[in-house]
Amino acid sequence: MDSRHRCLCRRGLAALLALAWLTPPALAGMAAPLPEHPERILRLNESAEARIQAISFFLAGLLLATAAVQVLWNLLRRDFPRMPRLTFGKALAGVLLWGTLFILVLAMVAGARELMTPGAWQKQGFIYRLAKAPPSPPSAADQRRHHLEELRLALWQFAAMHQGKFPTKSEMDKIPGALWKVPDGAGLRYGYLPGHKAGSSGPILVYEPELDVGGRLVLRADGKIVMMSSAEIQAGLAQEAAR
Repeated sequence: MDSRHRCLCRRGLAALLALAWLTPPALAGMAAPLPEHPERILRLNESAEARIQAISFFLAGLLLATAAVQVLWNLLRRDFPRMPRLTFGKALAGVLLWGTLFILVLAMVAGARELMTPGAWQKQGFIYRLAKAPPSPPSAADQRRHHLEELRLALWQFAAMHQGKFPTKSEMDKIPGALWKVPDGAGLRYGYLPGHKAGSSGPILVYEPELDVGGRLVLRADGKIVMMSSAEIQAGLAQEAAR
């Protein structure tokens, strides 16, 4: 009787392992006891394939765990003959009991986690996910650089249609006027040195007015945006004026 029972257990375990191996990937995840919107989540308004996969995955895992517990218990019984024989039904009841206890412990852990980090987790259907942090607003320096990059794009588009030449002072109105204004600069405009061609190395093309003592952004004719001090800009302007 013992050998027959062991043979049946082995065949059952082999069948479950083969079923798990042949089953296609299933959708699964850490579930919450109750959904966020039960009237919408519990209503089957989409394909049932995902839910059937989740249920079948749960049942297969439950049966595999039950078979493993039964086999291990009965193998341990060889060394301890006074232990009672464990049937599949009793093993299933034990797995369900321990699973319920684990769910209770996980619910307590989730509650403690929410108390320690309030608002860090959001419930989405049956599962919890990390809440997405709101994007931080760009700093003033990032806004200034981005605005200067937009002006650079407009200047290079103009140069592409005029043999590589940037607009003269009389042609500056062909660039949108809003691009010439410094963001949050109370209406102040960029300084501009006409007479250059795209790709020229070194000369200053556009420079910020003196707003920040830490430095001023400068667009050079080679397309690079660099940070320069007021003294460096004045020296560059004097150099351009001497040519």
